[in-house]
Amino acid sequence: MSTGGHNNRTLWIALAANLGIAVLKFVAAAITGSSAMLTEGVHSLVDSINQLLLLWGRKASRRVPDATHPFGYGRELYFWSFVVAVMVFALGAGVSIYEGILHISNPEPAVSPMVAYIVLLIAFLLESGSTFSAFKEFREAKGRLGWFEAVKRSKDPPTFIVLLENGAAMFGIIVAAVGLALSQSTGDPRFDGAASIIIGAILGLTAWLLAVESKQLLIGESADRETIDGLRGLVLGRSGITGVGEVLTVHSSPDQITAMMSVDFDDGISAREVEDIIAAIEAEARTHWPLVKRLYVRPQRGAGTVEELSTLGG
Repeated sequence: MSTGGHNNRTLWIALAANLGIAVLKFVAAAITGSSAMLTEGVHSLVDSINQLLLLWGRKASRRVPDATHPFGYGRELYFWSFVVAVMVFALGAGVSIYEGILHISNPEPAVSPMVAYIVLLIAFLLESGSTFSAFKEFREAKGRLGWFEAVKRSKDPPTFIVLLENGAAMFGIIVAAVGLALSQSTGDPRFDGAASIIIGAILGLTAWLLAVESKQLLIGESADRETIDGLRGLVLGRSGITGVGEVLTVHSSPDQITAMMSVDFDDGISAREVEDIIAAIEAEARTHWPLVKRLYVRPQRGAGTVEELSTLGG
């Protein structure tokens, strides 16, 4: 779940679909006067802006390191992913709930509901195509992990943001259709307003999930346990090393890990031998774990012994 951060195909598909859907929904909202349709239009517009932000985040995160940012700009992607979560909450959920309350307080019957149904059907079909593309990409990236576990362990936010957004959008379309149908069958337009509030709640929950995962990456999330244990095992198996203490890792981007470890070297070896061992460790780590772009080995007396390793955290 750390790689795959360079394919923007799913984002472009989602952007094209959401822009088309937003135009259709706004036109339908103007014709029908449906509150749920208006909030669905806002939802699709926000999703379009979000895709643009994620595309920019990926582009900005690939800038080469410089004197100001020696570890690179990888976390730009995490920053813009967090901004997307805020956008979904503030503009998507906020506007939807506001419009729903307004429509319940001042109910107005929808006009030409058939137009709304046609637009919702077209929107659902377009969202289905975009969602399938996001689903396929995420399924390939997650491997044997469960879906929830894959989202938690993913280091590439766009892969799960697009999937969650599209899922929320499809559910929102169904809710909007049900609200419109109930308003039409009962003659009570407040059902349409209630549908807007439900759509807002769906977006609020989605935004919360996105914010939690993006925040973890933004403040610094470690590599997976397999990588940490692998690095520890790589160092432990060498002559001249008596123990390994802390193994600290952090993702600077989906495909860049910085690792640091404290190592206790045999007191009987020379400084030159220590340098050779460190160079060999770095070379082998780059071969086995390409995502580990930087590995810092810190000699430290009493870093740990073979017997103590089971009690040391990564």
